[in-house]
Amino acid sequence: MGELGEHKINIQLDQLPKECKYISDLMLVNSKSRSGYSQIDHVVVSPYAIFVIETKNYNGEIKGKKEDREWSVSNRFKLYNPLRQNYGHIKAIQAHIPEFKVPYVSMISFTMRCRFNVDPELRKIQSNELIIYDVELSEFIQRKINRLSMEEKRPVLSETEILEIVEKLKELNIVDPNLRQQHVKGAKAASNRKVLI
Repeated sequence: MGELGEHKINIQLDQLPKECKYISDLMLVNSKSRSGYSQIDHVVVSPYAIFVIETKNYNGEIKGKKEDREWSVSNRFKLYNPLRQNYGHIKAIQAHIPEFKVPYVSMISFTMRCRFNVDPELRKIQSNELIIYDVELSEFIQRKINRLSMEEKRPVLSETEILEIVEKLKELNIVDPNLRQQHVKGAKAASNRKVLI
């Protein structure tokens, strides 16, 4: 997404309630991924859910349905359905913290240079798969937490468990620049193959 975009997201995440903790740019081992890894833009651990956020920086009309394999950008080029991509990220996180039974919310954040032409329910707060603008991020997370807190009554995760999850993910985070570069190359090659198919 670029440093400026990521900085904008971090500003949004800093506005979340203090019981929410987040990690940015998390890379985990993922045996189900082609590259062997999953690179996750942001993870927010809240008392009621874990939010897994994929950021996209496109310009134009984003068109696609939840079940589509590919979405299009202004009918000019295709992108792999970001909800499917993020589903893989969620599965990677779950594999590393299986002891925590917690709802996951998949969020795909686009810049304001886009217009959405997606399933309307992907913009509704009751959905656990949300397509949002980057400037709406903290608002949508807060609204989702409020909704879940009304449904659940009691938090799913304690403050200690939230910190435990964040610490565990930080320990598992692969920071080796060579492995990260290798993953990016592998992911690009895989996405190029998808576009050609």
